[in-house]
Amino acid sequence: MSRRNRRGTNARARRVTNNIPGVLLAGGLARRMGGGDKPMRTIGGRTILERVVARLTPQCEGLILNANGDPSRFAAFGLPVIADTVADFPGPLAGILAALDWVAAHRPDVALILSAAADCPFLPRDLVARLYHALCEQNAQLAVAASGGQSHPVIGLWNVGLRDELRHALVVEDVRKIDRWTARYRLATVTWPVTPLDPFFNANTVDDIADAERLAALDEATAQ
Repeated sequence: MSRRNRRGTNARARRVTNNIPGVLLAGGLARRMGGGDKPMRTIGGRTILERVVARLTPQCEGLILNANGDPSRFAAFGLPVIADTVADFPGPLAGILAALDWVAAHRPDVALILSAAADCPFLPRDLVARLYHALCEQNAQLAVAASGGQSHPVIGLWNVGLRDELRHALVVEDVRKIDRWTARYRLATVTWPVTPLDPFFNANTVDDIADAERLAALDEATAQ
């Protein structure tokens, strides 16, 4: 697809996707970083979560935050904070299920939601548009992002109508890995380039924070 055609496709998709809310997944335990809230770490003078919110706010019709523990620590962001509804921290699928349930209760008109890791500060500005376009073009039920030959299943579009099947998989079947569950459905995978930086870089360790400082400067330079 030519660059001009891609821009036109993305523009049309953005007009259609303005009723897709997003959930930022921050329910992990951050063991490799010594605990705490990874999204509240600072890079380039801004928290990672602040950067994620700034990237997704123009793309989504509202954001919610999936996090466990005291929700007041995120009060400054003014977002609804929802906890996992499945016990024992079963991973990001639990956060996605909590978001699907929240949307079903509060926005029954919504068919799809976007999920994104709350520790990915450089998410693509065309994330929702491209995922939605691929989902429609391929008649898929789900869509996930990829880069550098690697799938990022925590970042994708989810069908609210599949929430009871997801609940069964989590609670009854003890399915924890996202790609094990998505393999059951028609799945569209959308790939982004990794130059000048991987838009799905995520901060898992203290060393990653140092790398993120360098990438933040590069990201800001390329955006101008």
